[in-house]
Amino acid sequence: MNSSAGTAPITTPFDSAERDLDVMVGFDGSEHAQSALHFAAVEALSRGIGLTVVTAFSVPLMIYPNMASLPAQPEDQFRRELAEKTLSEARESLREYPGKAEFVTTQGDATGALVKLSARAKLVVVGARGRGGFVGRILGSVAAALPAHAHCPTVVVPSGYQPVEAQGAERFTHGTTDSPVVAAIDGSEQSRMVLLTSAQQAEHRSGKLHIFAAMPLIDEWVYWYPELYVDESSTKTRRSELEESIEAELSWLQELHPSVDITAEVAVGEPISLIAAKTRSSALTAIGTRGRGAVKSALLGSISRGVINNAEGPVLVVPTEAMHDVTDR
Repeated sequence: MNSSAGTAPITTPFDSAERDLDVMVGFDGSEHAQSALHFAAVEALSRGIGLTVVTAFSVPLMIYPNMASLPAQPEDQFRRELAEKTLSEARESLREYPGKAEFVTTQGDATGALVKLSARAKLVVVGARGRGGFVGRILGSVAAALPAHAHCPTVVVPSGYQPVEAQGAERFTHGTTDSPVVAAIDGSEQSRMVLLTSAQQAEHRSGKLHIFAAMPLIDEWVYWYPELYVDESSTKTRRSELEESIEAELSWLQELHPSVDITAEVAVGEPISLIAAKTRSSALTAIGTRGRGAVKSALLGSISRGVINNAEGPVLVVPTEAMHDVTDR
């Protein structure tokens, strides 16, 4: 399967040296944020780049009926000091971290602040839930909104994330694992950005990449495209076409990343359930922001949202609108 290693590497738009924040993590002191912090630290260290820990704080509009009710300390100063106190928790958690780390407070809504800063980052990491402005119903408000608007890939770390059981600096390594990085694609043009980003992630981990395509059931095809005539033979034809397409992508990707062991699989069924199941055993599961069918109409595709909501492992959401910046085959 391996091809010549002389092929010039293709980098993604997210690798630019101008992205000075490198790996950025949103931190609010919650348990989920602690998991996200550890994941981000491991990621930054494995890639030999910096880690930036960000805590956002907002200052609500306060109305005081009289002079006597004015607080002794200005509200913005009070909120900033709380943010700094939160960052001190992150500093303590990274006390034995051997890599470069910076700690930043920024004023504004948590989602808006991270979206803006993501234009300067190669990767942004958040916990699935948090406290304060980070808290939501199924996902935290930040974890639900950030992947749709971020200017770089976003990792959402769920509650089940388990750090490496080690002491000292070894806590911040990927450890020994056979778990692959899974690239969940649908065969659309946008999938190539997911593949490139996933291959890079695999190089920092076990060196294994599994390309996974979930082909919807016939009933779902008819729901979205009622004019189609589908039967058992058309399902087989579509699956064969998808397998051929993925095999071509696999060969192209293998030339760019000869050290990565790449496998591929096409499964038929409900995509969200199939992909979410892959998150249980993968080191990282990558998906795009958009894809085929009804997914195109949403800022964050319905499949992407569903996978994040049901994931049992870290999910990497890749902005597929950056596809035009990738060199053609």
